[in-house]
Amino acid sequence: MPEAETTEPERRDEAQETAPAAEPDEAPYAPPSSSKPEDDATAPARSTSGEVQPIGSGPPPEDTIIELRDLHKSFGDLDVLNGASLSVERGTSAVVMGGSGAGKSVLLKHVVKLLTPDAGEPWVKGQRVDEMTGEELDDLRLSIGYLFQGGALFDSMSVEENMNFFLKRHSALSKGERQDRIEETLSWVNLVDTAPKYPAELSGGQQKRIGLARAIILQPEILLYDEPTTGLDPVSVRTVSDLIVRLRDERGITSVAITHDLLCAEIITDRAHFIYEGEILESGTLKELKHSDHPTIRNFFGN
Repeated sequence: MPEAETTEPERRDEAQETAPAAEPDEAPYAPPSSSKPEDDATAPARSTSGEVQPIGSGPPPEDTIIELRDLHKSFGDLDVLNGASLSVERGTSAVVMGGSGAGKSVLLKHVVKLLTPDAGEPWVKGQRVDEMTGEELDDLRLSIGYLFQGGALFDSMSVEENMNFFLKRHSALSKGERQDRIEETLSWVNLVDTAPKYPAELSGGQQKRIGLARAIILQPEILLYDEPTTGLDPVSVRTVSDLIVRLRDERGITSVAITHDLLCAEIITDRAHFIYEGEILESGTLKELKHSDHPTIRNFFGN
């Protein structure tokens, strides 16, 4: 994502990297317009193809919004990605699972060119991301929201200021229009009353929801999540996960989430990808992965 300007000294505080535990009595947000997600054992998958096109074949099909083809990435002598490939259909929710050090975060960073592959082709919205520069790359990044593991809210800014920070720099909205957008977005995550509060005054679950609200403030087409529910209690996990589902169903946003939280995965997954030692071992529904015969995947799910 393009870096925001930081001209005011007081706004150079480090973003929060960790969130306090959520309050046990935090009420779940259950919007009347949304239904409870079905259990993955009975819900049909929204996408079952997921076929990755070969290297050199040009843009993927129009309904494939993200396609990573045979990505390789090393850092010195450490090989992190060893031919990882996956595709994500527009308007679906994909999950990347795997153990620590398997290459999950490195894979995700190629979607916004935070990293460039040593070999392979990262395609997003029909464009080769690794070949993009300048305004073209900035425009792509502005169409992608990113929810960081710790929320990454600015300590010295109120919730409203955190939201307004990106609108002032990356939109042509007037002051009144920005205020309306902030109120609308905070209302969507059911946290309008937190606008004047600072991150330290929020529970872990609230911080994640504010982080999610900030990630969608520019109305992106794609959302990337790095462990969106880590450190949260089960009630907050379901609250955040239900919001991710609503973004898909009500706004058509495509999601790619890194998670090892099985409750979150059960709620949000359309298609799951399991990565091990830099390769995607298997892709399919979460139910299919849970019943995989591969020993590494079986061990991950405790089978």
